[in-house]
Amino acid sequence: MKNTVTHATEDYLKAISALSADGGSASTNDLAEQLNIAPASVTGMLQRLAVSSPPLVDYRKRQGATLAEAGEKAALKVIRRHRLLETYLHESLGFPWDEVHAEACELEYVISERFEARIDAILGHPTHDPHGEPIPDLSLRMPPEASIQLSTLRPPQQAIIQRVCAHDGELLRYLQENNLVPGTRLKIGAYSPIDGNLTVLVDDEEMVIGEAVSSHVFVEEM
Repeated sequence: MKNTVTHATEDYLKAISALSADGGSASTNDLAEQLNIAPASVTGMLQRLAVSSPPLVDYRKRQGATLAEAGEKAALKVIRRHRLLETYLHESLGFPWDEVHAEACELEYVISERFEARIDAILGHPTHDPHGEPIPDLSLRMPPEASIQLSTLRPPQQAIIQRVCAHDGELLRYLQENNLVPGTRLKIGAYSPIDGNLTVLVDDEEMVIGEAVSSHVFVEEM
């Protein structure tokens, strides 16, 4: 089977990359939920991607999928394009950070490599997008990343927010309204083992956030 990376294939590769970022594999059900596609259709696509030439994924029944070498390269290429577009939309066109993801999804399939290179140059070769997510460089290498989930911190730890891993507009607006954005310093005031809530101090203001929020915020301990 000849390897042709279509737009649909790119969507799968991006989703697998995101779901397997912790070193695990992307399950069929998780992919189906993220891509809004029936699990049976996901299974069929993964089987085809696994036997393409070269193979794009390593798929094992009941164990999920991970990216093969060629699939990882293709995923990084589209991730770079997507995050450059998000950065351009935010910094040059003034789109708020809760709207850039959807717009970039529409544009990433239609811009040329020349247009992508021009965006990169105009922006000064950025290393991170508006959410703090790393942008692969021209050689498809990711910048060093050592952040941990905010939800893992305990009192009296202090940290600085590095990135936010979320596409939900409502969540992103909430984070911005409460200054839970990249670059913000915070301190953990209390932790509730019953419900996982954290009491967080930001600019001397105290707020309580649950795991539904803190699991999307990644920080570097100070």
